Amino acid sequence: MTARCRSGKTAIVMLLAAFSVSSAWAQRLPPAGPGDVGMSAGRLALIDGIIQEALVRKDFPGAVLLITRRGRTVWEKAYGESQWMPERKPLDSSMIFDLASLTKPVATATSIMLLVERGRVRLWDKVKEFVPEFSAFVDGDGAVGEDARLWHLLTHTSGLPPYADAEEVARKYGDPCPTETLVKHIALLAKNAAPGGRFTYSCLNYITLAHIIKIVSGKTIAEFSAENIFKPLGMNHTGYNPGPPDLDLCVPTVVVDGKLLKGIVHDPLARLQGGVSGNAGLFSTAGDLAVFAEMMLNKGEFCGVRVLSPLAVERMTEIFPRIDFSGRGLGWDMDSAYATVRGDLFGSRSYGHSGYTGTSLWVDPETHTSVIFLTNRVHPDDKGAIISLRSKIANIVAAAILQK
Repeated sequence: MTARCRSGKTAIVMLLAAFSVSSAWAQRLPPAGPGDVGMSAGRLALIDGIIQEALVRKDFPGAVLLITRRGRTVWEKAYGESQWMPERKPLDSSMIFDLASLTKPVATATSIMLLVERGRVRLWDKVKEFVPEFSAFVDGDGAVGEDARLWHLLTHTSGLPPYADAEEVARKYGDPCPTETLVKHIALLAKNAAPGGRFTYSCLNYITLAHIIKIVSGKTIAEFSAENIFKPLGMNHTGYNPGPPDLDLCVPTVVVDGKLLKGIVHDPLARLQGGVSGNAGLFSTAGDLAVFAEMMLNKGEFCGVRVLSPLAVERMTEIFPRIDFSGRGLGWDMDSAYATVRGDLFGSRSYGHSGYTGTSLWVDPETHTSVIFLTNRVHPDDKGAIISLRSKIANIVAAAILQK
């Protein structure tokens, strides 16, 4: 049993008289000094300077950085402000961010793999078994290609285009637009390649996957992920469409039609679906994501609560063998063009994902390390920059690891 689990159990024993507990013992990893887990405090201290430089450049209003190693929190700090308008407000490390595309691996891919484990679906199942309208690729000679499978959706090799015009969808089907209707629209879009033939990062893959989760389980992605992932892990500030009191802790993103989005998803297609989608819509804190990362590092288990099997974690976090060229696993990124979050020093077994709003998570099983970097770089006008800084932070963290 880790120190993290022991400390959580002690706290629970003290509270049993007042509360009933059915999830992970607590939601926080215990703190540790860098030296306690084989890291250099002096090297980690370089982080402050490069983040402060980014704040001076106004690359983003603020950021939360949380670093874990060997099951402990080595670094947790908030920088800058949570917002610039309509008034400036401070940022706290416990605040809630719009995770954007981190939704894909954390909620959607994990949910699909749970259904795989339970024998409800196979990765080899054809998409059209669940979405009959899902059209095949047609080449220049008019030849119809093979049917896409679930693993094609998970790895962004289904042939779907990157996105769909949310305004066009709203004009055709209304706002809000039911997910089932949107998925039928997506299914009929022309495919840009045969399944498995090309990697095209696409939100449409994961919107479709969330609909499949609903068909198979009878629950929306919000309901299924809360019941099977977040509540069992004690990730109490993670979910879709945050309401009170979490809404007050949300970090705002952009202004849309004169309204500041706070606790309302930034992604237009997710917003069109009422905030619940497979591609975006999840909100969370750095602390909750540290728990999720630790679950992944522990091969699917956290403090006695098992979410995924060890083999499911292994399959998700290796480059899918049928598409080595993509650099992608099942939901996770290892070595695609989007994997700049890794930096230059973490190894080939590491994996993670980023989100358009300025969020990222990178996990390295070789050193049992995770790096969670959350910003609202889109606030207030979608002009912030983050890609280079993510890589530099990862390099500093990796270089600070002196004992493997």
